[in-house]
Amino acid sequence: METMRALQEAVAASQASNEELHRTNEELRRSLQQAGECAVDKRAPPIPPRARPMPFSQAIMDVVLPATSMGSKVTFTGVEDPEAHLTTFHTQMMLTGGSDVVYCKLFMSTLASTALEWFVSLPDGHITTFDQFSTLFREQLLVNKAPPLISYDVFDIKQYQGESLKEFLNRFGVQVVRLNTKDEAMTVHAFTKGGLPVPFSDSLIRYCPKTFCEISRRAMAHIVAKDRVIEKRSCVGPIRP
Repeated sequence: METMRALQEAVAASQASNEELHRTNEELRRSLQQAGECAVDKRAPPIPPRARPMPFSQAIMDVVLPATSMGSKVTFTGVEDPEAHLTTFHTQMMLTGGSDVVYCKLFMSTLASTALEWFVSLPDGHITTFDQFSTLFREQLLVNKAPPLISYDVFDIKQYQGESLKEFLNRFGVQVVRLNTKDEAMTVHAFTKGGLPVPFSDSLIRYCPKTFCEISRRAMAHIVAKDRVIEKRSCVGPIRP
């Protein structure tokens, strides 16, 4: 009996000790929690994250675009020719007009993909005018600028299989204007070499024209004559037995 009583007393003492240890640990945990909350309160408030990129100056951001403002229909992703994009943008904006602020905001709306990422990476308030914006745009994407055209590039223009004479003539003429070719003999030779081996090309070899304008006149006459033949054949009824 004495042994049992001794065991019970030992168990009771152990439980009391455990309860005391638990209370001590709980008080310590509360103390540490309160100390941590106090430390958080004493710290400076965290800086809020940048809500949205603001490369434009505040003066630009404060201006609301008119409801009638129409953005450019072209998009620049970062791989196109920057000069060509600026030229297209200026051409379209000439039709709608607008202030310097309108130009800035509408030009920003044409940027996409890596070009937009570049714009977002600019420092806050960095852009103050459209001239500055376009200069930064050119400098950043200068590597994408197309190499200058030279007159001899006219020999790279070839008629595609299945492309009509009219289509080839129009495409060739556009490139001649872009190249600003002055050498008529070279232009005529390039057109003759670039065309598919068809009867019209053979006629140019037999009766070599002097200028590209002469080629255009002869080509259009050839096209009209060919269309008349096709129309005449379609008007002929079925052959009677």
